[in-house]
Amino acid sequence: MMDANQVAELRRFIEQLKLNPSLLHDPSLTFFKDYLRSLGAQVPKIVKTERDYEDTAETKPSFSPSYDDDEVTESDVELDDSDVVEPDNEPPQLMGDPTAEVTDEDRDAAQLEKSKAMEAISQGKFNEGIDHLTKAIMLNPSSAILYATRATVFLAVKKPNAAIRDADMALQVSIYFNPDSAKGYKARGMARAMLGQWEEAAADLHVASKLDYDEEIGSALKKVEPNAKRIEEHRRKYQRLRKEKELQRAERERREQQEAQEREALSALKDGQVIRIHSTSELEAKTKAAKKASRLLIMYFTATWCGPCRYMSPVYTNLATQHPRVVFLKVDIDEANDVAAAWNISSVPTFCFIRDGKQVDKVVGADKGSLEKKIAQHSSSK
Repeated sequence: MMDANQVAELRRFIEQLKLNPSLLHDPSLTFFKDYLRSLGAQVPKIVKTERDYEDTAETKPSFSPSYDDDEVTESDVELDDSDVVEPDNEPPQLMGDPTAEVTDEDRDAAQLEKSKAMEAISQGKFNEGIDHLTKAIMLNPSSAILYATRATVFLAVKKPNAAIRDADMALQVSIYFNPDSAKGYKARGMARAMLGQWEEAAADLHVASKLDYDEEIGSALKKVEPNAKRIEEHRRKYQRLRKEKELQRAERERREQQEAQEREALSALKDGQVIRIHSTSELEAKTKAAKKASRLLIMYFTATWCGPCRYMSPVYTNLATQHPRVVFLKVDIDEANDVAAAWNISSVPTFCFIRDGKQVDKVVGADKGSLEKKIAQHSSSK
């Protein structure tokens, strides 16, 4: 036979099951659930509640979801690279010192070497022409036209890197002597086109075109510009996609952080139980948790010497089991006098109702009816 206390405990347990049938799915009650089924009883399916959500979060698998789709994989751009050549990787050609003093005799000798170079080039002897131009450059290293001319010969023999080095030197020298010289930009733009550097080539050729347009520049631009535009459109497309992915990632992280805060808040609130408060710091923590979880919070101020409190305490405990979504706190004014002082408690029992960190109502005295009415009113107001 069960004694009266055991029967009372069982009755309270059955009452809790009536209020929250999902308690049957607690792993510790598996034996009881199996027993009910053996008698032919139907066990209700799990209904998701905030507590279930918390339990699911606590027992989630050890792996985290993968968001591989956050990474944007760029597709290849369809370009016309029929004129692109393999880069030349030979040692750099000789360069003169543009700051060296050049005599008239040096200039004349350089001009003679240039003439020999042009004669050789006209006969298709490009390497011989490069040799003569190199001698001319060493004689007159401040001549931008000599570097630009040698750059065009390097283009003819498909050595774009060498052409770019000469074009860079031609532009460097022309800053002091002829800042509006188009030949350096033209040669460098065409060399970059040979290497498939379409955007850089387009930029150089546009400058050359503004300074001194010719048909060769126009023809080169017709080949270069379509590729440069496709690359620009491609870049903008994937910049936009990456930005969208970043925004999606930021939004997901924000939601995950919010959910984590809610889980943390819920873990601090014991559904269906009365939580004892011993200090203002404990109260602040529970108040913040209730606010994050959008829960009504009730503070029950009591004292061990208070007769009416001894009557209301079991009532309060029973109400906690009936309203698991309400946070029930209990404060002994002698043990936590700082909390009582902060709330100006002058008599007990006193019940303060808190919503979003602010007091919304109050019941003073052992008034069970008023307490039940206020709980029903405020627990359903949000």
